[in-house]
Amino acid sequence: MKKTVRQLAAVAMAAMTVFSLSACQGGGAPETAAATAGKEAQTEAAGAEKSGEKKVLRVAMECAYAPYNWSQPDDSNGAVPIAESNEFAYGYDVMMAKKICEELDYDLQIVRLDWDSLIPALQSGQADCVIAGQSITTERLQAVDFSEPYYYASIVTLVKKGSKYENAKSVADLAGATCTSQQSTIWYQNCLPQIEDANILAATASAPDMLMSLNADKCDLVVTDQPTGKGALVAYPNFVMLEFGGGEEDFQVTDEDINIGISIKKGNTELKTAIDSVLSKMTKDDFSSMMDEAISVQPLAN
Repeated sequence: MKKTVRQLAAVAMAAMTVFSLSACQGGGAPETAAATAGKEAQTEAAGAEKSGEKKVLRVAMECAYAPYNWSQPDDSNGAVPIAESNEFAYGYDVMMAKKICEELDYDLQIVRLDWDSLIPALQSGQADCVIAGQSITTERLQAVDFSEPYYYASIVTLVKKGSKYENAKSVADLAGATCTSQQSTIWYQNCLPQIEDANILAATASAPDMLMSLNADKCDLVVTDQPTGKGALVAYPNFVMLEFGGGEEDFQVTDEDINIGISIKKGNTELKTAIDSVLSKMTKDDFSSMMDEAISVQPLAN
């Protein structure tokens, strides 16, 4: 059922107020927005709803990383209000957040932050989890816990039509290219250095900035993951996506580089178990069909 912005804001504010009161009770650590796991979580949530204490899951993301997440001016296609904003968020990550909240019977609140602020937001308690297209890397696992993968993203290269690299069949064929990618990603840190004699520019602050750099001819190519690449082809019809098949001719990456997970504050096993209980019911085909739907409705500006 669709709701007006005013109704949505009222519901979100009421849920936030109840959560704030419950979090301050007692002498121990504050209760997280999602304090129970699996079936126990669903049972408690159902009871909380009846007593007017439905919990709020605060999910952080950039809201600027289509097709994973983006911002838009209205609630079309099922978009969700962004906290402290008059805008709405949608995309694969929002779709996944909604599914998790529906299964666990939580209210959903989207918290918009820049990429490098996402993990600190978990550590400070500003958010309960991050659903933002993050690879499950060893480095990140030192700072946060991760759910099981909620997507598996292969690595691709984007060039412009007419580029001398348009017909590249391997990473070796990209030798000498001027390139960039988004900061603090495996694309920039792990993949670009594998291009022989590459002129690696400074990393961009966001995925949209990365794509605009390519479109503005500031570089010959960018490296990203397949969903971002597919989404870019919708927004930039003059782009070509190169895929090298995942073998010896491709970028050499590990499972941790391409397995995309939901990050959670270190030690919050209750929330991790609850989220995993939802993801365990889904298949790779479920993930792919959901991503295809997100790509089909993404705004061209993101």
